[in-house]
Amino acid sequence: MPSAFGWIDFAEQDRRRMSDVVRLFREQDTRDELGLGSVRDAFANLFFPGTNTIQTRAKYMLFVPWIYLRHEKRQTRSKDIVHKARRDELKLIEALLNSDDTDGVIGKDARSKLQRLPSNIYWSGLGRWGIRLFNGSQAQYHRYLDAFYRRRKERSRQLRQEEEHTAIRTVENWDPGRPDPPNGFPEQVTLVLTQEESEYLHDRIMTNCGQSLLAFLIDQTSPSEAARFVWMHPAIAQFPHRLRLQVEHARNFSEVMHGAALLYNLMLGEKSNREEDAAKHRDGLSRWNKAIQSRRAALGNWDLADFWEIVVSEGARIPWRTRHFIECWIDLVLKSGGDVTSLSTDKAAQSLIRDRETALKRDRARLQNQRALDLWSGDAGTGQLDYRWRVVSTIVNDILIGMDNNA
Repeated sequence: MPSAFGWIDFAEQDRRRMSDVVRLFREQDTRDELGLGSVRDAFANLFFPGTNTIQTRAKYMLFVPWIYLRHEKRQTRSKDIVHKARRDELKLIEALLNSDDTDGVIGKDARSKLQRLPSNIYWSGLGRWGIRLFNGSQAQYHRYLDAFYRRRKERSRQLRQEEEHTAIRTVENWDPGRPDPPNGFPEQVTLVLTQEESEYLHDRIMTNCGQSLLAFLIDQTSPSEAARFVWMHPAIAQFPHRLRLQVEHARNFSEVMHGAALLYNLMLGEKSNREEDAAKHRDGLSRWNKAIQSRRAALGNWDLADFWEIVVSEGARIPWRTRHFIECWIDLVLKSGGDVTSLSTDKAAQSLIRDRETALKRDRARLQNQRALDLWSGDAGTGQLDYRWRVVSTIVNDILIGMDNNA
């Protein structure tokens, strides 16, 4: 009988959290098995503010406000907004699937059964980019709409009564400088950004995230073929020194900690006597060894104090056990002199991995619990950290291509 789990659907935040858990189980190769998420997210938020791992295309940053503004204009009531906005978001799926570009359509498989809608996926990013002015959660916005209509009506009455030279601040939930939706929205739409739409998103990012790597990429680079990691970007040599230094720290962390994930899976393969899986991860460690050897000089000069200063400066709270694990693993790698082949059988390295899993999962640790080990898929969390680059590279290209789009 297949395993399953469920939850009581109390609140939007709970639904969102559980959706993320389900998504992580589906993306076996990128799960955070060793508890590195706090550091990973610190760099991802520093580089690419307003993004997350389940965003797909840049134009959703416009679709969401367009849908809600449509309902604000109609004065859709708070008690009806969830249902009616959802209906429009489902129409959007069908419209996009009928267009020429369907890559990244959210809900292309689930269709009407889609659980987490684009409005929820992009809600935080809309605020970070300064497109959403309402300062609250999506559920709070829904509840606020009735009061918003009353306030807007009162503002309108005041404006009619005051002389023209008297300025009265109007109430807005969304940036008033946004471009208008195309005719026929949401039934007729495409994921391709017009020049006006791209320039608007460019302006929002430059205004609200101007010091980020995201801002540099949309302002100073050209569309490019998707590189696997941001440090492979063809314009890396043109990155400002500050950004190159940040990327170098992120790269070092990604490459060094990748070995810990590979060793963890090798240990699982050996403990479960699944030689085929174990051999796969031995090969992975062999390739990792070559990669570390090629980066020997850079890793030897890695300033860990500066690394941690960047992580903490982003407001990340790193538990001391996490920091201890990371520093111990880095120490093992650096002391190997660049040849990390021996770590696959090193007792200290294996003990470090085993203790880390036990600290994180306790009685559910696979290396301690046979039932949990039996459920291992053969590959858990071996994907190298890319700090959302796979998602962000598409969003960046959308904006850059649109900037040259005169349609």
